[in-house]
Amino acid sequence: MKLLTDGEIPLPQWEAFVRENSRSSPFQTPAYFDFFNSVRGMAARAFAVVDDAGIRSLAVVTYQKEKGLKGYFSRRAIVYGGILYDDETPHAADMLLKAVVSDADRKSIYTEVRNLSDYRDLRELFKENGFEYIPYLNFRIDTGNREEMFRRISTSRQRQIKKAGRMSVTCGEAAGTEEVLQFYVMLRRLYREKLHKPLPAEDFFMEFYRRNLGKYLLVRHDTKIIGGIMCPVLDGRALYEFYISGMDESLPDHYPSVMATWCAMEYACNNGIGLFDMMGAGRAGEHYGVRDFKARFGGAMVEYGRFLRVSRPALYRLGKTGLLIMKNAGL
Repeated sequence: MKLLTDGEIPLPQWEAFVRENSRSSPFQTPAYFDFFNSVRGMAARAFAVVDDAGIRSLAVVTYQKEKGLKGYFSRRAIVYGGILYDDETPHAADMLLKAVVSDADRKSIYTEVRNLSDYRDLRELFKENGFEYIPYLNFRIDTGNREEMFRRISTSRQRQIKKAGRMSVTCGEAAGTEEVLQFYVMLRRLYREKLHKPLPAEDFFMEFYRRNLGKYLLVRHDTKIIGGIMCPVLDGRALYEFYISGMDESLPDHYPSVMATWCAMEYACNNGIGLFDMMGAGRAGEHYGVRDFKARFGGAMVEYGRFLRVSRPALYRLGKTGLLIMKNAGL
């Protein structure tokens, strides 16, 4: 077996491995590797372990940091979706992890693998490679049948969706970059004023649209955009909630965020996509308001967790403290 990186990985084999692997998400595809390397504040590396039969394990690692001084304390390596590996050659996953760790430790304060599939069989292997398992939750919604999908939603959510419909709230795809920009401005306001979390730059959202990597589904009322959701798509298999925002405080009776979520569920159902993945519901055992919001859409709650490796503990603690201070100060 040998390790290949970036452009060394044969594109047809890469695409086939993602297509045939049960743990795949959009984030391990060549298209997303190129995308992450095209926007400010991000970079990506791809790693693949191969033998004569083809690819046996694969990971796309994104490197991110904030602008200015915060960049030094926010250097991180994120593996969206988890790694991909062949069940017949689990030792290829070990070789892959060692390569990821070697690269990420030189560039980042920490590495986080955000699983979107069940990796319990690899927990010990991750531990041997210096990762801690974090019990993160998620919701996955079966979108195969509209009537069943709607029936599983809580009765209060059903009433909200029906009421919004009577008020002529509609959903549809973004018509162009101007509407994508309106969604981004709304999202940026949410992250700055309420969430106080890092958000990629504008070109991240624009490039996602230009490259046709998924869908922007927007909520409208009287021709005004009042909410929306950014959804990566995996080849008809699954739709993902990457970013979502809505004017819930100024238009509470229109339920913009509820409608954005329902719009994504309907889009998946109407287009033969059997799964809507909500991409996270917080750490198990901790209160998380977003989890309460997502739970009422009737999905199955799963604990696929995350794997965390901290390579610079002092900077990691300092960065977490600084972000907490900024959040409490409303910065």
